[in-house]
Amino acid sequence: MTRNRNVDLAPLLKTLKLSAMLDTLPERIALARRDQLDYAAFLEIILADEVSRRENRRIELRLNRAGFEETCRLEDFDWTSEITLDRRLLDAAFSLDFIARREHVLLMGPAGVGKSFLAQALGYAAVRAGYSVRFIHADDFFKAMNQSRVDNSVDKVLRSFLSPDLLILDDLGLHRLNAQQSSDLYQLIVGKHRASSFVVTSNRAIEEWLGLFNDPILGNSALDRLANTSYQIVIEGTSYRERLSPHRALLGKVAKILSKKGGD
Repeated sequence: MTRNRNVDLAPLLKTLKLSAMLDTLPERIALARRDQLDYAAFLEIILADEVSRRENRRIELRLNRAGFEETCRLEDFDWTSEITLDRRLLDAAFSLDFIARREHVLLMGPAGVGKSFLAQALGYAAVRAGYSVRFIHADDFFKAMNQSRVDNSVDKVLRSFLSPDLLILDDLGLHRLNAQQSSDLYQLIVGKHRASSFVVTSNRAIEEWLGLFNDPILGNSALDRLANTSYQIVIEGTSYRERLSPHRALLGKVAKILSKKGGD
């Protein structure tokens, strides 16, 4: 009897773009019968299911659009790694209040200490909170802007970086910028200043960033906007990635075996 009702409901639900309800409708009907729910209670349950499904789809879509390299969450970070940082500043950043205030987060430290992981974890948290996010390596940003000049789409491409609520620019400062790259970064920083938010990761301390710009006047103007409206989180320590390497894991197992044999 339930099956026949679902078949009859299918075209109606399809017309209303509610076809996904059919996946859980038999279980919900069984629940309503078992608990003797009235019509209003049953309707509330199936509509709540649909709201939840739509929100999950929106989150999945925003995650796909963000372009993360991997799914990173703060709870998955390895806090046993040999790094130091101001956890109060990090917790303040993960409250996401900086996005509402259109401020920024700068994550600085040597290679492999987890900057990109934490930046993407911030992005993941922002997506879950309903914000639009885009993740891109700094070199890929400059390549995209360079290509846009070839096909006359500079304004469109720049807007694609300015429009997200949060732009994560990874690995800024690997090399000195030429005149065009300096101009592109200046336009990006000025465009997002007080309009939306950045997360920037860099191997360089912020006082070294001025030297990246081809034009110190552009550099001073851009960095004054960025530095004075940002959480500056410095991470120090040994490589986070080194701890995750299979080579190190194997050496650790061998060391444990040898230590155990020595104890015997």
